[in-house]
Amino acid sequence: MKILANDGISNSGKEALETAGFEVITTTVAQEQLSNFINTNNIEALLVRSATQVKSDVIDACPGLKLIGRGGVGMDNIAVDYAKSKNIAVVNTPAASSQSVAELVFAHLFGGVRFLHDANRNMPLEGDTRFKALKKSYSKGSELRGKTLGIIGIGRIGKEVAKIGLGIGMNVIVSDKLTEEATVKVELFNGQGMDVNLKSIPLNDLLKQSDFITIHVPSQKEYIIGKNEIDLMKKGVGIINASRGGVIHEVSLVEALNNNKVGFAGIDTFESEPTPSVQILMNPNASLSPHIGAATTEAQDRIGLELADQIIERFK
Repeated sequence: MKILANDGISNSGKEALETAGFEVITTTVAQEQLSNFINTNNIEALLVRSATQVKSDVIDACPGLKLIGRGGVGMDNIAVDYAKSKNIAVVNTPAASSQSVAELVFAHLFGGVRFLHDANRNMPLEGDTRFKALKKSYSKGSELRGKTLGIIGIGRIGKEVAKIGLGIGMNVIVSDKLTEEATVKVELFNGQGMDVNLKSIPLNDLLKQSDFITIHVPSQKEYIIGKNEIDLMKKGVGIINASRGGVIHEVSLVEALNNNKVGFAGIDTFESEPTPSVQILMNPNASLSPHIGAATTEAQDRIGLELADQIIERFK
């Protein structure tokens, strides 16, 4: 069986598949050439991440496909229901990247409260001539300990975010339409830990109480955060989106950043990927990363191995 890992796969995942007798091709094929490559090379399994689109046109054009695998959580780049209707298996790796995404959330949070996103822009330009002025402009940072972190969506990633927040002494509150209560195990390096029960509260209450808000929900048809929701928030609130593009109304967010209603925003996923709006990219109060939540060596190893395990179990 031939497998095309069009957006790449970790060496550990590739080796596991090859050891099990599969042929793994890691050539990156352009979207417009994808169907022809699959058919010409008798590809039966297609593995993708977020770059490759596997919509109905590709599915119709490739009758030999037996499986589509998504290395990651969200599958909005795959026509999942349509593929299943054609008897094509669709799998993903929902747990593999949770820790990596959660740590990126706190990278943005720690950087945001100490203005590192802006300092890193200005120090190379003016650090040698305006050192004292820059020091003064970045002198009103704050700590995360003791602050209230509001988590919208308490699934796998939301729970990992909660663990870190609780671990550094934050007051963690959650809102989730599908969950009334979640148990989070805060683990220490030596294996000790404790369980913390978090009851879901109404979204509006979370918006009013939180010093920082982070969103962890699947792709949505409507915005989770728009102007009305921002109006409910505390002045100077920090907002993090390492979830999906389109869950925040970015025009409203930019307006709130400009009038200081929102103190800073950490954005890893954008409404108009892969061409984010200039207003977001150039905003001095925005901490930015190019959709790299799952892009750690550890997460990629877990993703590759989890995909390999599912394929081996299904076809061997």
